[in-house]
Amino acid sequence: MQTLSGTATITRLYADAISHTKARLLDTRKTLPMLREAQKYAVLCGGGVNHRMGLYDGIIIKENHLRSGKSLERIVADAIASMPEGSLVELEVETIEELERGLLAGAKRIMLDDFSLEDMREAVALTGDQADLEASGGINLETIAAVAETGVDFISSGSITKHVKALDLSMLFDYK
Repeated sequence: MQTLSGTATITRLYADAISHTKARLLDTRKTLPMLREAQKYAVLCGGGVNHRMGLYDGIIIKENHLRSGKSLERIVADAIASMPEGSLVELEVETIEELERGLLAGAKRIMLDDFSLEDMREAVALTGDQADLEASGGINLETIAAVAETGVDFISSGSITKHVKALDLSMLFDYK
């Protein structure tokens, strides 16, 4: 109860910090052992949005995939073809050039990994409505509002589930 209350509380702080923008706060799979479902529920209670529950319900193409020897374009095409229509296929990019290639390949959600605020704004302008953009990497309560104000659609933060501090709750009951 204390850990889940802490998860919901920190999620609410993050969600409130971006409530003046269109961005939505996403959790990640980085949860405490044996508490994934419960923490994801706590994120919802705190005003966040659940991303993926596990590896089975969507694909995120990350830098290791891009180092496989196949082209970014081929990897995106293969991922899209392998999933049922409407399934999440997300491409993680580290540069504007990778973003451009991902858009041409048909990626519909693109994660901007460790982009500067300036690069995020450029990515938003370049992307338009071709894909949803998710900011990720090193985002905390002090930086999240500025990230949201770049115009990204989503912001993911593992810190709302993995760096959570349990609340100190008393379990005293009044039996009157």
